[in-house]
Amino acid sequence: MTEKLPSSGNGEKPPTGSVFTLDQFSSKANLTEKGKIYDDDYDPFEHRDPNGNSTMGSLAHLLKSSLGSGILAMPMAFKNAGLLFGAVGTIVVGFLCTHCVHILVKTSHEICKEVKKPALGFAETAEAVFANGPKGVRKMSTFAKNFVDGSLMATYWAAACVYVVFIATSFHDVINYDLGIDWDKRIYIAMVSIFIVLVGQIRNLKVLVPFSATANVFIVVTFAITLYYMFRDPLDFSDKPMYAGYKTLPMFFATVIFAMEGIGVVMPVENEMKKPQHFLGCPGVLNTAMITVIVLYAVIGFFGYVKYGDIVLGSITLNLPDGAPLADTAKILMALAIFCTYPLQLYVPNDILWRKINHLFPESRHNIAQILLRALICLITCGIAAGVPDLEPFIGLVGSVFFSILGIFVPSFVETVYKWDHLGKFNWILVKNTFLMICAILALLTGAYVSLDEIITGSS
Repeated sequence: MTEKLPSSGNGEKPPTGSVFTLDQFSSKANLTEKGKIYDDDYDPFEHRDPNGNSTMGSLAHLLKSSLGSGILAMPMAFKNAGLLFGAVGTIVVGFLCTHCVHILVKTSHEICKEVKKPALGFAETAEAVFANGPKGVRKMSTFAKNFVDGSLMATYWAAACVYVVFIATSFHDVINYDLGIDWDKRIYIAMVSIFIVLVGQIRNLKVLVPFSATANVFIVVTFAITLYYMFRDPLDFSDKPMYAGYKTLPMFFATVIFAMEGIGVVMPVENEMKKPQHFLGCPGVLNTAMITVIVLYAVIGFFGYVKYGDIVLGSITLNLPDGAPLADTAKILMALAIFCTYPLQLYVPNDILWRKINHLFPESRHNIAQILLRALICLITCGIAAGVPDLEPFIGLVGSVFFSILGIFVPSFVETVYKWDHLGKFNWILVKNTFLMICAILALLTGAYVSLDEIITGSS
């Protein structure tokens, strides 16, 4: 799954501000031929923080947030698709995800010019688009903002549940084999939950920076060890199908969406750029990052499946030889890397939730309220992980339900609302976005059905 690291911009609060209505513009605003209002003298890019992130720094942040644990699930995706379909499908899904990010950022740039704001976050973009869109949807602006905020929270928390399963599974495999015991994964989840609750109390981004740096080092070492095991012996392509069949395709798409979709980190990274005009375009930060991600994901998925075939697991590190010191090192380091990433994963949803409910508590009780709230959220993620301790279907479920909505459906819907009065020749924007939204709904329904079926079958 793609990791959203607040230290790279994800955790910073994007400018919220207020939503401007059409009658609040300055007298210099002009109605264009597209029916939109712009201020000729206002360029949102000129009002960005001059001390913001550089273009190369933003590229590094986007790559850092994308190249995480999700890449290790790609061989399992290829198992559900076949070598040829998996390679082509990964490129197609990567293109669709990139396009959805592109239209979200482009819409945000344009609505920023209308409401005269230097930057808007994901939820604030949706709110502003609805508030200044067709009359029939303006009253839904608050709902749009809350829906995106809710989707962000649900997505991050669901991914955190997957993190707990991964950590526990890694320790389970290593310790059980090396010590010759047969403890259930849920025992390891219970033990891990103690430490999860502790690190989940960290609220300061500066304190989380060492966690992020440590996780990056562990991930690099794990990748190196994994690649060594993948290529140390000759690979056998003969018994690997080019196409695995239609029944497992929902799991393929759900897994790839889970691994590749990083919509939550995009707007915070873009909002903090000193030169946001470099984010889109050719080559641009977005295109450069996504091309790199797609190539690496396809390569790891392809050769990982060739290496391990149908026995490949939800993370390729779990396929490394049991008992081998180097392999055990990779498994433990990856588990520790995900553990270090866990508090970063919770930063954004917890921050959104706290901003929505802090008024319910007396200011003198804010600290204790946050401690209890964070502990409760951590325990809930661990509880859900204990209820669904199988990594493979859990990844598919999270990818199909949460990431398809947030990463594909919402950007397409928001762009459609924004461009409702100028949808292009033959209404091609409406046709294109309707297609994307249908794809998102199909991915949600089929992926959720197959994943839940596997979860129920596995638990029975």
